Amino acid sequence: MNFELSEEQVAVRDAARDFAQNVLKEGVIARDNEQRFPKDEIKQLGELGFMGMMVDPKYGGGGMDTISYVLAMEEISKIDASVSVCMSVNNSLVCWGLETYGNEEQKQKYLIPLATGEKIGAFCLSEPEAGSDATSQRTTAIDKGDHYLLNGTKNWITNGSSASTYIVIAQTDADKGHKGINAFIIERGMEGFEVGAKEDKLGIRGSDTHTLLFTDVKIPKENRIGEDGFGFKFAMKTLSGGRIGIAAQALGIAAGGMDLAIAYSKERKAFGKEIYKHQAIAFKIADMATAVETARLMVHKAAWEKDNGLNYDQSGAMAKLYASTVAMEQTVEAVQIHGGYGFVKEYHVERLMRDAKITQIYEGTSEIQKIVISRGILGA
Repeated sequence: MNFELSEEQVAVRDAARDFAQNVLKEGVIARDNEQRFPKDEIKQLGELGFMGMMVDPKYGGGGMDTISYVLAMEEISKIDASVSVCMSVNNSLVCWGLETYGNEEQKQKYLIPLATGEKIGAFCLSEPEAGSDATSQRTTAIDKGDHYLLNGTKNWITNGSSASTYIVIAQTDADKGHKGINAFIIERGMEGFEVGAKEDKLGIRGSDTHTLLFTDVKIPKENRIGEDGFGFKFAMKTLSGGRIGIAAQALGIAAGGMDLAIAYSKERKAFGKEIYKHQAIAFKIADMATAVETARLMVHKAAWEKDNGLNYDQSGAMAKLYASTVAMEQTVEAVQIHGGYGFVKEYHVERLMRDAKITQIYEGTSEIQKIVISRGILGA
């Protein structure tokens, strides 16, 4: 085992940290208050190579490993989880899915502008009646010979109004169950494709989350990803990698809250001394640091397994389950350490606490992660 980062990985981490601290931090409270999508910041991320980090350079990507990706995700998430979720969806779900399972024409047309950050992608799986139960797709894509006809609704779509390229999971043959599901590439502007109202969310309020409506949208046959019936497997394989990204996001939120709590404990005085000198606060910070470091090791292990071609389904699920729990618990503690100041927006920790909750829900709830983990252990 080698826990030392390479020079390249350290450089990626430091570049992401510098961007988060010097570019994202200044306007993060305003973006949260106004529910404003970080358009300019995402553009800069793309120019720095953070929107297609793991994509082969021949398709415009950075050719980096998954460890580098989670390091960058942690640093960005310490400051602005609304930016990191956009980054995660584009990297883990859209770019990875297209590069791994798309054909060469699809890669040339869609992957390159996504990997370079010229365009943003969205992954469309959830529906009003198909959240955790992804097999219950009501969106249909009926084969019409030279094209598919898409009808249905997708919910909770990150980058919903900002994306140009959408990967949509739809049912083509209901009689075949999950084997009748396909994945399609949809372009913004296609006739019959409508973006619904933006959701008013508890956290990650800078990200644009929308319902998408499809009414008789004609999909060219060449926009199907993989063989007929491959869509469900595509979604599950893609989400397995996506969980590592969200685990890294949760880790960053927890670490960001801890950093703020440590800094505040050295400034705030009570009973004649800085509060970190009181054992009650010192022990809280000790527990926070232990939980955050444990989550970091789990995230890095899952990323390492992915980089080394091993099965990372279980390690990714474990990392997401644990890191999201740590994010929720430790941001609550960060607010507690700040006392009354933690309850106001100026000190950032209340936003991190709100942002933390979604990491236990999207890309597979904590309950779904337990199903994945238990099946892997028990062979069920």
